Amino acid sequence: MGMKKHLLVFFVTFLIFSQNIMALDFTDVSTAMTTIFSGITSDSDGTTAYRSLLIPPGGRSESLGNAFTGLCDDASYITFNAGASSVQKQTMLSIFHNSWIADSKMETISYTTRYGHFGFGGQLNCFYVPFTEYNISGERAASGYYSETTMAVNASYNFLAGYDFKGFALGTSFKTSWRGVPDFTDNDTNAIIKGSGFSQSGIAVMADFGLVLQFNFLKYFASRDPNVRIGVSAQNVGIGFTGIGSNFQIDDPLPTYLAAGMSVKFFPFLTVTADIKQPVNLLNLKEYNLFSLNVGADFSFSQNFSLLVGFELKGGNPRLSAGGQFEMNNTKVNLNYTLDLTTSVAPINRISLSAQMLLGDRGRAVVQKEIDVLYNQGLVYYYSSNWEKAIETWQKVLEIDKRYDPAIVGIQSAQAQIDMIQRVRESMFFTEN
Repeated sequence: MGMKKHLLVFFVTFLIFSQNIMALDFTDVSTAMTTIFSGITSDSDGTTAYRSLLIPPGGRSESLGNAFTGLCDDASYITFNAGASSVQKQTMLSIFHNSWIADSKMETISYTTRYGHFGFGGQLNCFYVPFTEYNISGERAASGYYSETTMAVNASYNFLAGYDFKGFALGTSFKTSWRGVPDFTDNDTNAIIKGSGFSQSGIAVMADFGLVLQFNFLKYFASRDPNVRIGVSAQNVGIGFTGIGSNFQIDDPLPTYLAAGMSVKFFPFLTVTADIKQPVNLLNLKEYNLFSLNVGADFSFSQNFSLLVGFELKGGNPRLSAGGQFEMNNTKVNLNYTLDLTTSVAPINRISLSAQMLLGDRGRAVVQKEIDVLYNQGLVYYYSSNWEKAIETWQKVLEIDKRYDPAIVGIQSAQAQIDMIQRVRESMFFTEN
């Protein structure tokens, strides 16, 4: 009951905070930011098709300023790094809602699971914005929705995963996007032209590629999880097409980009993450686009609650975000507020939210408990000088996990003890003669 009360208090506080922030006039802030960062804009900004591929699903990743390439610890990894499905701790079913600009919205559903060191997942998202056409008299002539729908299927494998070095995970996602344009009217008759929207609709095919490294470095606290993650990814590598029949043609370039990121857990309660992303025009590799920077911080005040903040610098203005995440009854809920000075020339206040249902770890915790029991039993044998039995027990551990480094080191140490005693006995035998 106490956690539910804290959750309710947080939601109410968050909504009041968001409403007060949204009531403020950020024109002066926007002008100041534009002045500060005006030198880092590019003429190529905004010239790609399927811009919805750059819109984050919302929730935790956006709370961290979209600095997620080197973290990717929930189901939104499909948007950021295809290599991360094989390092997820839980099977997850997730839904995301992101209120974007000009009444546009992004709805996303994701699923991810893992068998041993093999992971796979899928994601479906839809970006949509109301469309209304008015005739010369100012009357509404046609209406509908402009939409971009993307489906992704992901698979990855974590190679050489062990106790100290957690492995390097390689993966890929295959994606297809459909752009739907509503029918519009004839300028002379004001009648809706059947199929006119379809002639301007389009389809894109692409792939993502990702790598995740996990290891411990300068770690001064006890935890099974690695405290350092490094991620590298190539996103939206493909081509788009528009029109049908004789109008069928290659579209503008997709928003392809290369990303590199790192997350470091300095303390059990603090994780800092950072990304750098470089856009690439696959239809004209000589065209230069400016990179973007993302940073975020996760303050875990308890096992069930975290405060997240983020900053994204992309183009002439930044994007600031803050959110909170609760975990209760195997469900993680995130509420995020973003002050967006990047997406629009005017300051935009946005809210996104996500709910992730944790569906279990497919028995990995049970296997880990079995390993712990066997390893500790081996230690009992070892300290009782029963080294043969210790080796036998730790070999059972390696039958379950061949890269469990403590068991490997224990066997080497026990064998060294046996070898030393054997040498002493041989030495005593020769002395007596």
